Amino acid sequence: MKIAKIILVGTAALTIINSAAFGQQGLTGTVTQVNRISRTVTIKQTQSGTVGANTGGAAEEFKTQNGLSLDGLHAGDEVTFSATETGGIKTITKLQNQ
Repeated sequence: MKIAKIILVGTAALTIINSAAFGQQGLTGTVTQVNRISRTVTIKQTQSGTVGANTGGAAEEFKTQNGLSLDGLHAGDEVTFSATETGGIKTITKLQNQ
């Protein structure tokens, strides 16, 4: 019985770790709007794969993490970024022009 509990707890821990890592994965997209006053960036994410690749998703607005520079970022820029979501608020933690 103890072994079953240890395995169950270990599996739960790995699931939590994997979901946190998934939230930090690198994404790509096109910047559609930059608001330097409210420190938000709107990005239309690039679709991956070939099925339905011509149908783009809706643009999403992200807050930016403190210390992240928006200088030199403009609408139309292709970017690679990482984001997290806490309490329904999506925050960019890493942003780089391609």
